[in-house]
Amino acid sequence: MRRVLVACEYSGRVRNAFANRGWDAWSCDLLPSETPGKHYQGDVRDMLFEPVWDLLIAHPPCTHLAVSGARHFAAKQASGVQQEALDFVRMLLDVDVPHIALENPVSIISSRIRKPDQIIQPHQFGHPEFKATCLWLKNLPKLVPTNPLAIPAKGTPEFKEWERVHRMPPGADRWKERSRTYENVATAFADQWGSWIEGQQ
Repeated sequence: MRRVLVACEYSGRVRNAFANRGWDAWSCDLLPSETPGKHYQGDVRDMLFEPVWDLLIAHPPCTHLAVSGARHFAAKQASGVQQEALDFVRMLLDVDVPHIALENPVSIISSRIRKPDQIIQPHQFGHPEFKATCLWLKNLPKLVPTNPLAIPAKGTPEFKEWERVHRMPPGADRWKERSRTYENVATAFADQWGSWIEGQQ
């Protein structure tokens, strides 16, 4: 049975998409899982090196990396938290797993580590929203859009609705609402990467 570890995921969406394919799928996060399934609540480093994984999909926290928070970079660099976040990303990308996908918004990973292999949008997979998502891939093909939507005209009410993620008001749970993987994207991960790995024999 193929095994996948979804690092830094509390929603369970990616984990469950692979479980539906028959994989031994685990998620791991400091938070409990929002949905039933195999989940380790704790540091992902506890899970990375013990069992053998076919695939690692990682969603490292973007708080100290995303360019949307560039105005705070000087303080983050001075405190060392940005370097710690980059070191965590490097560790995930270098772990001894044959297939790796790391996901993050537009961030300094591109300039400090390497450019992403692909940038996707939720509207390429049937979700009427804008949210550029970068993918760093190891031994995996680029995703193929499954249900691309026509982008509404800029300035229209529909266009503004598509900007929902960027228009979210500040709040304690804003980061959680912005960090969940879209369900159709999670399905694309499982269907496309899962079938590709299953065919590598």
